[in-house]
Order: sequence, then C-alpha cells, then structure tokens
Amino acid sequence: MTAHKTPNKLIYEKSPYLQQHAYNPVNWHAWNEETLKLAKAEEKPIFLSIGYSTCYWCHVMERECFEDEGIAKLLNDTFINIKVDREERPDIDRTYMSALQSLTGSGGWPMSIFITPELKPFYAATYIPPKAKYGRSGLEDIIAQISELWQSRRSEIYESADKVFQILDRKSYSYIDESRELSADVFGMLFKKADSLYDEENGGFGSGNKFPRPAALNFLLTYYYHTKDIRALDIVRYTLKKMRDGGIFDNLEYGFHRYSVDEKWRVPHFEKMLYDQAQISQLYFDAYLITKEKYYLVTAEQTLEYVSSRMTGSCGGFYSAEDAESAPDAGEPHIKEEGYFYLFEKYEIEELLSQPDAGIFCYAYGIFQKGNTIHDPHEVFGTRNVLYVCNDIFDTAKQFGISTEETEESLNRSLKILKEYRDTRTRPSLDRKILTSWNSHIISAFAKGYRVTGNRDYLMRAEKAADFLLKEMRGEDGSLYHRWIEGERKFDASLDDYAFFVKSLLDLYSAGFNPDFLRQAFVITDSAIKKFYDRKIGGFYDSDIRNPEIILKTKDSYDGAEPSGNSVMIENLLRISVLTSEKGYKEIAEKSLKQFYSQLEKSPFNSPYMVSDLYYLFNPPPEIVFTGNINNNDVKEMLDDVNKTFLPNLIIVHATTETGEALPVIKNIVKDFNNINFYICENYKCNLPVNDRKNLNILLKQIKTLKASGENNDI
Repeated sequence: MTAHKTPNKLIYEKSPYLQQHAYNPVNWHAWNEETLKLAKAEEKPIFLSIGYSTCYWCHVMERECFEDEGIAKLLNDTFINIKVDREERPDIDRTYMSALQSLTGSGGWPMSIFITPELKPFYAATYIPPKAKYGRSGLEDIIAQISELWQSRRSEIYESADKVFQILDRKSYSYIDESRELSADVFGMLFKKADSLYDEENGGFGSGNKFPRPAALNFLLTYYYHTKDIRALDIVRYTLKKMRDGGIFDNLEYGFHRYSVDEKWRVPHFEKMLYDQAQISQLYFDAYLITKEKYYLVTAEQTLEYVSSRMTGSCGGFYSAEDAESAPDAGEPHIKEEGYFYLFEKYEIEELLSQPDAGIFCYAYGIFQKGNTIHDPHEVFGTRNVLYVCNDIFDTAKQFGISTEETEESLNRSLKILKEYRDTRTRPSLDRKILTSWNSHIISAFAKGYRVTGNRDYLMRAEKAADFLLKEMRGEDGSLYHRWIEGERKFDASLDDYAFFVKSLLDLYSAGFNPDFLRQAFVITDSAIKKFYDRKIGGFYDSDIRNPEIILKTKDSYDGAEPSGNSVMIENLLRISVLTSEKGYKEIAEKSLKQFYSQLEKSPFNSPYMVSDLYYLFNPPPEIVFTGNINNNDVKEMLDDVNKTFLPNLIIVHATTETGEALPVIKNIVKDFNNINFYICENYKCNLPVNDRKNLNILLKQIKTLKASGENNDI
C-alpha cells in the first residue's frame, strides 16, 4: 500500500520506529502527558502498540493493519492510539510486557495492549492479523468487541482492568525471608541446570530457536575459572564455534545477527543489535584468554570491526541496530523482504566467481541450487542461500586436492568479491538512536578489546563514547538521560542505564587508568542508589518510582538478551566496595541479593549474572595495585601479562597520588608512587610487591592455582 499523504503526530518524533509510522492513516500519538490527558478528556480507551524499528512482525502488522484505511478508521473512532518505541521507553515496555505475559502466558513484539485512560490493561496480544487467521482473532473483530463493551458495559472493563492490575502489583511485590542464609551452593546448582539444557549436537541451550545468551556463557567461564571443571569450558567453546560457523554470523561484513530460527544456528533473524555485538565480542575475547586459540580472538576483532564501520556515529556514540529487512528494488524502497541483503542465489555466486573458486566457495559455505535455508518462517527465502561454514578449510582442501593455504586464498578472494557485489544492494535501515545502556555495553567491549590486544583504537573509541555520554546524556543535576538522536536527548534514564554505564566506566578505568572515569563511576553509583534503591527490603527498582506514568514498580532480575540492571548494579557495588573498602556498598549488594535469593534458588538459569554476583560476594576477586609511569615500557609489558591472563572480576588500580586521594585504602598499601611495583591482593591481604615480569607471572599463576585447588571455594 502507498503511504498516507497527511502525517500523524509521530512526524514530530525522532525515533526511527515512530517515524516509520508517521504516515499511517492511524491517528498515532506519542506517549506523553498531553496524550494521556486527551484519553481522559475524551473518555476513550487507549490502544497501545509497542515495538522497535528492526522488529519483523511489527513491520508485518503495519503493512496489514496500520496502513489499511478501513482499520485505521475503526481505531481512530474507538481509541486514543499510542505508539511506543520499546528501546526509547523500556520502562513502559517492561510494565506492559508483564501484563501481556500475565494475560497470555507469553510475550513478544509487536505488543498490542488495550488499556483504560488510567493506564490499566484489560486486553493484550502480540501480532494481530487484520482478520482472524493463524488461530488468532482479527483486529477488526477485537476493535468491534471492545467498542461494544466500552459503550454498553464499561464498568466490566474497569473491573477487569483493576483485577489485572492487582495481580500484577502482587507479583511485583516481594520480600526477604530473613530466616534464609545466602549460600554459594546456587553456583553449582546453576551449572547443573545449564549442563542439562545444553544441546550436545548444536551448542547453545534447548531446542528450536537459538539465542546467544551471553550471561549464561559468561557464567560458565567464571565457573570454569573457579572449579577448573573442563565441561563448563567445553560447552562455551563448542557453542561459540557453532555460532561463528553458523549463518548467525555475517561472513562478509562480520557482526552477529540477533538469533537463529532453527536449532543449528543456520538461518538467522537478520537484525543486528549493538548490545549483541558488545556482549558476544567480550565472550570471544575471554575464550581466547583461556584457550589462546586465535579463532576466538579473530572473531572478537571482526565483530568490533563491524561496529566501528557500521554502527559508529561521528559524535562518538554508537547506533542501536540494523534492520532485518531491506528493499530488493531500490526504486520501491517501501517494499522490503527479510534477509534480502544477506542472501544469495547459487547462480549469482557462479556468475560472480570464476572456477575453481566458485566450486570451492559453494562447497565450503553449503550453497545449493535449491537454497540452504532449512527454516523459512515467513516463506520469503525461496532458493536463496545463507553463508555458513558447511565444510571447514581442511575438508574443503581435501575435497579439491589443494593445500589449506590455497583454499584460504580462494575463499578470501571470493568473500571480497561477494562483499563488493552485496554492497551494491540497498542496505537495511540503520537505527541511529544512541542509548546510554547499549553504548555502555560497547564501551565495556572496546575496553576489554584494548586490554586483550593493545589496540589503541579500541581504547580511543571507548573513551570517546564515554566522554559523549558524560557530556550529552547528563542533566544539570547529574541525572542521566536514556536516548539521544540528532542533538536531542530525551527520557529519564532507567536502572539499566545507570548500572551499565557505571560498569563501563569501571571497565574503562581498568583499561586506560583515567581516574576521572573512576570518580564518575562513584558519583553515578551514589545517584543510582538514591534514585532506585529500595532501602526497606533491598533490590533496585527498574525505573524511578516517583514517575506516575509507570503504574508497576518492578525489580527485574532476569538476565536475558542483556543482564538485568539489578544484576549489574550488584556487581558494581561489590567492585566499588573492594576499591574503596567502604562497607556500605557491600551491605547494599548483600541485602539486594537476599531480596532475589529465593528466585535464584528456584530458577538459577533465569539469572546467571546474578548468581555470579552471589559467588563474588563469598569470594572477592583478586586486586592488583601497581605504581610507576604508565608509559614506561616495563610497566606496559607487566600490564600486558596481567591483561592476557583470564581473571574474571579482576580489580586493577594504578596507584598515583591522585588515586590515593580518591581511594584512601591505596595509602595503606603503597608508600612509593614513583618506582615500579605490582601488589597482588586477595581477601584483603597483599603480597610483597614485585617489580619484574618473571615474579609477576609467578604470582599470577599462583592465583590460578589457588582457584583450581578449590581454596577459598564454597561450592
């Protein structure tokens, strides 16, 4: 269908998702005070549609329903229609996702919620077709039913909405069982659960769609570090290999797609998210530190290369996502297909590549005339092929009777030609929102990349992004904002923004040792405690409880595509308590863990990041304090030895007179700030300092040996 000629009020919004709907005939409004007052004034229910710019089914519902003049008239006559970008307003999204899951037993996007003018939900669904199909009610029928009820039996709708709200409110309330003691036993329980869910054949967890789940894989690396149980490491190594070899990884331009729609990591949902690149690259860096296998290092570097080339703004911040859909015909940009940019017909490859390169490439990447997309949920892929590693370089070399070097040269030639050809296609749209939370993830990734590789470009990008957030995403009172687009910052930050940003500042300090980042981390942590911490029973609210537009006061502990704000905030507090020796931070962390402990015992796989926090509480990480000029070659070499050792949650401090003022505990350890000395401290006790690489590496090996022997280990 053609776009409506007259725009609705979304034309004034900067969100790419809202802009996509600005020319719908639906009279869309943004979520704001004016719109909410309008619903009350007109005594109309609200149709709340929540999605995001790279959401496939959001696009489908727009084409089928919101571009339809007849359905638009029904919606406009019956409701105040509100569009929300879930990435701009995670607080609203979280509230109504709770309602959707409670009412239907599942969740997803687009989210279609019908609420009273008082913002209480009474009907919820995800994708709704225009007419009944797929076993789903049609939007036309739903509108008619709600309209009739609103006119003749409105009190029943309000009664239903009140009951739903009461149920949700009870679920959001929790308490601490003071009789229960925290135990690190959950650490072992989670490993057993992860092991039972592990897919031995394909890697990852469970069957069906495969999601990377970085928090779970990070936990397994931490578990391996503390126990030296090789099973935990094997699960991660194999899963990372299957991910890298699968179609979920873009072999031409790098970076990972959101997830696969099959169990083999073969056919992805093609959107690329910033938070995935950030978390997955860190996983591969850690796998390299443990195994020293360059395969993992190269994959991590390639992932950050993609972010640098495609998701970096000139301001220093990072964009949010690339869409899954693109236009096959540049002349008709509104007609798009899932995955079109990334897929190839076999004849295209054979026309582009000469022989024997074409044959070698098709064998290595599993290219067939009939196509290789083993799962086509939307029936759009046809005979096209996704690039995935079907046969490795050794099998391919053997098949064609050539050396592995010749095979590699052939494949690299082909990949270059195919990328140049693909670059002539219309690219998927780029969501240029800059979000504090997701930018914080990628700052941590570039900081880790610098520590592992010494690539100063990584450090520069991380510091530039942090400076951007500190300058552009803070108000005059020091509060954070959530979203920035084209010079406009908007929306109060949530717990996720504060927690992830503090973590990134601590990570960035550990990479470049700029003390200002450390000071800012402390300031923002104190602000987060004031704004979100529940002093009565512990835990952090996900959003500012003073906001009247957020009807549910939730405390999320689920570590899914991203870790929860509570999980990361607790880790931050434990790190800062070690840095400062201030017990108050540790007490808040412990009280918060008690708030969630019954959930951790019941469903540890839901919160692997927080389970690691619990273990952190019982087993404080090693702390390295060093002195000397940071530009001194000996210092650089010794730091490189530290950074190339896998030490999860390591706290490292460059002791100077300046950091000595910020961290008084440093003065108890260091007397001479000028000469080179490295102190390794564990359980608040420090070894005598060493000033050469040989003795430093002896101490680093001793740390690893202690962990392997199980000393100070409560599992």
